[in-house]
Amino acid sequence: MNRIKVINEPSELVPMLRSVDTPVKREVLKEVTLEWRTADEIEKKFGVEGKDAIIFFEKMKLVESRWLSTNGNYPEKSFHTYYTSFHINAQWPVYEISDVLAAAMMSEEEYSAIEKKILDEIGSDGKFSGDVAESLGMTSTMLKSLVRRSVKMDFRGHRIEPKRDE
Repeated sequence: MNRIKVINEPSELVPMLRSVDTPVKREVLKEVTLEWRTADEIEKKFGVEGKDAIIFFEKMKLVESRWLSTNGNYPEKSFHTYYTSFHINAQWPVYEISDVLAAAMMSEEEYSAIEKKILDEIGSDGKFSGDVAESLGMTSTMLKSLVRRSVKMDFRGHRIEPKRDE
């Protein structure tokens, strides 16, 4: 089945750009495009960075998962790319796309500091995104882009909440 990811909002570009920002992420994405792979298989082939990439892809909804039994053992969660192609509807104001690109290209050190500020601001219960943007002095596009980059938090409607383990 062909599934197409349509990107209509600028901050949705961040996961796309971050999914191929390292050689390991690119290779893991190629691997799970070809066939179903378990996290253990990915970790054996690509190391811890490969397993982290799968976690990132799952949070970004770039991979789907299913339980797969191998060699008669207990089933393991396996992963495969969810989309076969992307359609980008790209007509955004320069100030919005500049926030998106800045968030996507930001160094890990700089991003970690900002991510911590956002997590501190939302606490364990979450907070309305407009209040967080105002409190931290950033545009809503920048905040959306930063949250979409994170594996530690996510949007639930207009609220930002810490990511809970499922």
